[in-house]
Amino acid sequence: MIPRITGFLHGGDYNPDQWLDRPDILEKDIELMHAAHVNCVSVGIFSWAMLEPEEGKYDFAWLDQVIDRLYKGGIYVILATPSAARPAWMAQHHEEVLRVNTQHLRMHFGERHNHCLTSPYYREKVRQINTALAQRYAAHPAVILWHLGNEFGGECHCPLCQQAFRDWLKEKYTTLENLNQKWWTAFWSHRYTDWAQIEAPSLLTDRSNLAMRVDWQRFMSHQCKTFIAAEREAVQSVSPKLPCTANLMERFWDYDYFSLAESMDIVSWDSYPEWHNEDNIAEAAEFAMNHDLMRSLKKQPFLLMESTPSQVNWKPRNKLKRPGMHLLSSLQAVAHGSDSVQYFQWRKGRGGSEMFHGAVVGHDGTGDTRVFRDVAQVGKTLEKLEKAVYQKPVKAQVCILFDWENRWAIDFAQTGQKGNMRYFDTVNMHYRALWEKGIAVDFCDMRESTDLTGYKLVIAPMLFMLRGGMEEKLRDYVQNGGALVMTYFSGMVDEYDLACLGEAPHGLTDVLGIRATELDALYPGQENGLVTEEGRYGITELCEILQLKGAKVLGTYESDFYAGSPCLTHHTFGKGQSWYLAAKTEQAGLNALYGHIADALEIDKALPDQLPCGVVAAKRGDCVFVQNYTHRAQTLQLTGKWINLLTDVPAEAEIAPFGVWVLQKA
Repeated sequence: MIPRITGFLHGGDYNPDQWLDRPDILEKDIELMHAAHVNCVSVGIFSWAMLEPEEGKYDFAWLDQVIDRLYKGGIYVILATPSAARPAWMAQHHEEVLRVNTQHLRMHFGERHNHCLTSPYYREKVRQINTALAQRYAAHPAVILWHLGNEFGGECHCPLCQQAFRDWLKEKYTTLENLNQKWWTAFWSHRYTDWAQIEAPSLLTDRSNLAMRVDWQRFMSHQCKTFIAAEREAVQSVSPKLPCTANLMERFWDYDYFSLAESMDIVSWDSYPEWHNEDNIAEAAEFAMNHDLMRSLKKQPFLLMESTPSQVNWKPRNKLKRPGMHLLSSLQAVAHGSDSVQYFQWRKGRGGSEMFHGAVVGHDGTGDTRVFRDVAQVGKTLEKLEKAVYQKPVKAQVCILFDWENRWAIDFAQTGQKGNMRYFDTVNMHYRALWEKGIAVDFCDMRESTDLTGYKLVIAPMLFMLRGGMEEKLRDYVQNGGALVMTYFSGMVDEYDLACLGEAPHGLTDVLGIRATELDALYPGQENGLVTEEGRYGITELCEILQLKGAKVLGTYESDFYAGSPCLTHHTFGKGQSWYLAAKTEQAGLNALYGHIADALEIDKALPDQLPCGVVAAKRGDCVFVQNYTHRAQTLQLTGKWINLLTDVPAEAEIAPFGVWVLQKA
């Protein structure tokens, strides 16, 4: 993916512009990078004020020295565009670059991400400095990748964005009559007779029009996507072969990441789990899902752009990684498709809100720390694994549908657990049931180009909104021999967030052999149960009442007025089959369900063996990563003979607390 280098990237976010008055520290950095087995650093992410101290006057001399020094020392550079934080002079003289919040107040200079993505002036200034950087450094042998901006997020309600939103709506709907129909504006007499009457949903305007709220999120995604595309165009107009990335974030809601990924060559992301909490295994499952989601955005390896070698500083409780966890969490990313392990940050700063954020080098400035030794261990491990793992694919036979537009529509829906429908968490529970079994998973959204061909199993949790012809794709998929799992709260609205008329799930009742009739919400502390031949599994939050249309009942409700009615069903349709789960069951219920399905469909697992709870296997290429997320040593009995590539000896019977093995068949 990166033409100028082969092998895993290992390094981090480097801020030499904070240390220009300390040349001794900058020289020491190279020495320490070698000791830590670092081969690459990201430079210039927040350096705009140093690169352009006055409007139109660039100062690249310090960056010349830094990049030359790094390259001479054998360290490659991911060069950032500085758009993530604009200088004070820009805000002082050009107010339009500052965002307007949801209360329609113009923000003042400060923080970061406080810039309007629509502002023509801001986009032009970004284009100018990006072009200047590319002209100066794109051909430099040290520079291997462009880092566009940083952690894009947020929204702006300024007049420029309001007008751009109207223009976007005009292009989408063509006429006001069409918009009024799709937005159902007859409700509460909200019909529009002039495009100028439309204001984006905010704390001061209309939030009852759910279709408009979904469209606003689509528009903000569009603005961010075109902003990233413009950054990419500026640097690649100078050097088309130098690839671009942009770092994404966990659980991110604001923008559609499947859409944003189209504007970058390589996906990267920033991973900050809360390890050593009450449920370490759940945390591991969530971040494994995040890794697989990032890999799925472009169906290729991704980069772990940021992680912490020790702790962060911005969470309510900032816990240290326990011994072993840094290697384990780093190799989790590699196992799920990352071609890098990188950190925020290389060296702790002396001031600002992140001066206590974890770093490879602390305020003591030495390599004689536990954290530094942990980082060096990861660097040596990546070098050791390069031939066996680097750029090897993760092959999945299972696909989970996870769609940002569906997520927004669910969050805006005023029904069930209003405002707390927990779509992401629900998807993660289904994912976890497969992850614990060592089953690889891809993610797809509902765009028109989505192709489900080749998957043995497709899972569609809470597919509330149907778009991109997904109901027809699912019908064809099952008709032709596929296996589908669908859940409650599916097939309720179309792409305009208009309720589908007729039976639900829309267009799929014959495929599933059921129809959903009502949705019941349980109060906190209330519980129902799913009763099957194997036992009883707890149900919380949501229960959907079903009417059979040919499906076989596998489980029923335990209590309430719908006790004994279907809760879990199975149906044959064409050459394929489907399961429907009508309620939010506990994790054990999903584990049991997917255990049966995986066995019936003969879905590949990383290992055929039963592993202890908290020990998980993931396969990449020909290697199996065995990971122990418990604080106890665990005894394993593996079928066949395996070599642990980390030790070059046969795999032992016991894996250490927070231990990790990388196995190849002997």
